[in-house]
Amino acid sequence: MQQILQYFPELNPEQILRFEKIAPLYQEWNKTVNVIARNEIDSFYEKHILHSLAIAKVIRFSPGSRILDVGTGGGFPGIPLAIYFPNCHFVLIDSIGKRIKVVQAIAEELDLKNVTAIRAKVEDVRDEFDFVASRAVTAFPVFVDLVKKNISDQPKNAIPNGIIYLKGGSIDEELAGFKHTATVTEITSFFTEPYFESKRVVYLPVRKGSFR
Repeated sequence: MQQILQYFPELNPEQILRFEKIAPLYQEWNKTVNVIARNEIDSFYEKHILHSLAIAKVIRFSPGSRILDVGTGGGFPGIPLAIYFPNCHFVLIDSIGKRIKVVQAIAEELDLKNVTAIRAKVEDVRDEFDFVASRAVTAFPVFVDLVKKNISDQPKNAIPNGIIYLKGGSIDEELAGFKHTATVTEITSFFTEPYFESKRVVYLPVRKGSFR
C-alpha cells in the first residue's frame, strides 16, 4: 500500500481506505476462485494495483468518461482505475463467469457504484466507450480489430478516444502497423520497481474507419 501512496499522494481518505481494503478481499476470494497467481499474492499491490494505475500516469480521464476493460480477469485494470477515477464509469467484461462473480463481489464490497461487471465476449459488446483498456489479452493487432467498433466518435478528454493497452516484453512486431499512430510509454519513466522494466502503456487513438 505504501507504494500506491508514494506515487499517488493526492489520494483522498475514501480512496486510501478502498485501496487498503482491496488486498484482503482478493486474498479471501483467492482461496476459492484463483484470480491471482498464488506466487503474486505477496506482491499484489505492485503487480496488480500499481500496474493497473500506470494508465492513470498516462491519461487523467475526464469526469463522465466511459471505459471498457476487456478480459478483466480478476478486475484489472478496471477496479483500481475505478477507485482512482470515481467520476468515470467502468464496464469490466470477461468470458469466464467465476471471474466476473469475484469482480462483482469486490466492487460491491468496496461500494464502487461506477463499476459494471458482465460475463461477455468483446465480440458481442456493441456499446461505445471513450476508451477501451486491457492488460495484453491478445496480440495488439487482433485486439484493435476486436474493439475498434466500441470506440465512440465523441471525445471528451484531452487526448482522442482510443485504446490503452498494458503490454510487457517485445512489442515492435505487434506495433509495426501502428508505428505512426501509437504512443508507447515506458512504465519505468514513472515507477522505479524492477518489475516494470519491460512493461509499457500503449495508447492508440481510434476513429471510426481508421482501421479496416
